[in-house]
Amino acid sequence: MRRPVFNTLIEQRRSIRKFKDRPIEKEKIDRLIEAALRSPSSRSFNPWRFIVVDRPDLLEKLAAAKPHGSSFLKKAPLGIVVCADPLASDVWVEDTSIASIFIHLAAESLGLGSCWIQIRKRDHDSSKTAETYIKDLLDIPDNIMIESIIAIGYPDEVKKGHPKEALEYDKVSFNIFCEKD
Repeated sequence: MRRPVFNTLIEQRRSIRKFKDRPIEKEKIDRLIEAALRSPSSRSFNPWRFIVVDRPDLLEKLAAAKPHGSSFLKKAPLGIVVCADPLASDVWVEDTSIASIFIHLAAESLGLGSCWIQIRKRDHDSSKTAETYIKDLLDIPDNIMIESIIAIGYPDEVKKGHPKEALEYDKVSFNIFCEKD
């Protein structure tokens, strides 16, 4: 039996933080945007907004959005800032998270690597949030909230998928919650 494409994607996908110095073709960027726009949204409110960043100067500045976990963005050829209008949906966090995962899976299917950069509830420094820093940088209005940035590029590192034996099956219960030792 042939493995379903989705299963292959989730078995192979890993967070990639090292990228080749190679631009991403417009057709692939278009496919990533389409994947984001096709992501499910509660009651089809589609509160998300996406800012596609391919300018190296902006990517370098975005890489400084927080002290840890974003610096690799400066070497990525592409970043997608995933935002939402919280007045459009009370579950904008969930909707933007789903869209972020759709972008990840689309990137994997296109032979690209990607890594999530958490922005919501993260600090830039002791006086400013990462979100405020990015809003100032990209002229994002105050009413729009930022969930994440997805760094994308051709992988310059090889990571094997997590083996099935390493999955935490002890965190799965059937019918009722059951804490396992």
